[in-house]
Amino acid sequence: MRKYKILLVEDEKQMATFIEMELTHEGYKVEIAYEGREAVKMIENVEYDLILLDVMIPGLNGIEVCRRVRQFSDIPIIMLTAKSDISDKVLGLDVGANDYLTKPFAIEELLARIRVYERSKDVKNKYTYIRVKDIEMDDRTHQVWRGGKEIELTKKEYDLLKMMLINKNIVITREQFIESIWGYDYIGDTNVVDVFIRYLRSKIDDEFEDKLITTVRGVGYVIKGD
Repeated sequence: MRKYKILLVEDEKQMATFIEMELTHEGYKVEIAYEGREAVKMIENVEYDLILLDVMIPGLNGIEVCRRVRQFSDIPIIMLTAKSDISDKVLGLDVGANDYLTKPFAIEELLARIRVYERSKDVKNKYTYIRVKDIEMDDRTHQVWRGGKEIELTKKEYDLLKMMLINKNIVITREQFIESIWGYDYIGDTNVVDVFIRYLRSKIDDEFEDKLITTVRGVGYVIKGD
């Protein structure tokens, strides 16, 4: 099993070495970047599980690094900084950081926060391969098959199908689809769900005698199966 891999972005070498030693002792694989541009390049080219990102770094500061990373990745980012002003925390979170830890901090607190994201990744990985009846989904490659035949889906169709497969035998309301897939700030008619369900059915149900998607009138949709 691949070790949980962390990129530490910290220009104070003594601090970086200390954190690296502590994390390595706990079983994590750690790489270090000492300045912002180097960090962005490493994140673009290496698969990391989490970023520990100091704000006050040379090249690009941590806020700008976070902003750029969010253009291509949703990797968890914990900001590290000596600044404790609330406006700095808000700015870091607004550009996409997941969490914020002010220096000096206890290593035990940092480890506890890392474990939160590690557990989240474990839960997510439970669903990398899903099978219900004769439909299969590989969430790593975003491929879907039914009866051994690969089916091409749009992102919205894929997300709808994944939500139903993960929650098989549970009726999902239109509002729940909207909140999960379109987002809480979506302004529009919930009938958009019905439209995309119809698209999805045309691809995974129309050619098959056994229909997977069941409509529960007045409530929502469900896929039933073992």
